[in-house]
Amino acid sequence: MLLQTFHLTIVNNHCMPGAQSVNCIANLEQDVSCVIPYLNSALGGSQCTQEPPSVTFKTEGKLISVQANCITVNGIKDEKQAQLIVEWMVREINETWDNRAAITPHYQQPERPSIADLLRLLPQTNCRECGEPTCMVFAVRLTEGAKTPAQCTQLTDDDRYTLETYHSSFSWD
Repeated sequence: MLLQTFHLTIVNNHCMPGAQSVNCIANLEQDVSCVIPYLNSALGGSQCTQEPPSVTFKTEGKLISVQANCITVNGIKDEKQAQLIVEWMVREINETWDNRAAITPHYQQPERPSIADLLRLLPQTNCRECGEPTCMVFAVRLTEGAKTPAQCTQLTDDDRYTLETYHSSFSWD
């Protein structure tokens, strides 16, 4: 097990006093820089750097960043949600490290599909069943990690599969 312990700190957004969310920092007692390129490959980081080693994931409108000695998460509701997200990330770090022999490490983020690529896969009916006013807005929200392909109820099976493949390669859900 690579990562065993962390200390969680909740940080209020002082530059936005009326903000409805907070951020958290999990200070890690073990250095996890060696797992970062494997995490990038396994979970599909949206941003990855070698120096200093870090990987960032976008998921459900949140940014989760893993660095050598900390995990940061923005836009969380409270300490309970922070604890759940950080515990999930710790499990992912340890599982990825345990399975590293079967994972090809990546030191850069994969090429992202364009919004136009995503839009071509959507039904372009602007049905609003996904909660967005248009398919174009839904495509943008997919790239932001705020929406998942499952939220489009009118996708064909083939297009859903392609979107899910894009989605899983960027850890959008």
